[in-house]
Amino acid sequence: QVQLVESGGGSVQAGGSLRLSCERFGYTQSIYYMAWFRQAPGKEREGIAGTNREGRTDYVESLKGRFTISQDIAKTILYLQMNNLKPEDTAVYFCAAASSGTCVGLDRPGSYIKWGPGTQVTVSS
Repeated sequence: QVQLVESGGGSVQAGGSLRLSCERFGYTQSIYYMAWFRQAPGKEREGIAGTNREGRTDYVESLKGRFTISQDIAKTILYLQMNNLKPEDTAVYFCAAASSGTCVGLDRPGSYIKWGPGTQVTVSS
């Protein structure tokens, strides 16, 4: 069974940067697509970026340019580099995994089979 654990969250001032990590444990061969989501208080979970096993990346247009998704060579750690952070980026950030054969998307949180517990990011003005 796949387990996901996020790290790297914290508090930062507006304009600052953070890099989030999501480490995968367990049987990961079934995982085809990994993504980052976030959820602010009182709001729905929002997709940020995703990447498949071949390295193709997808981004939500509104965040493209400030956020960058990547993986390590072994594809066991997923990263999210966040630059020029804004107070509206304050949220709990989650990584999620989807298996092959799934109609997965950044607008389909229900298509992911595994989620990490999340890491808090707080951006102050």
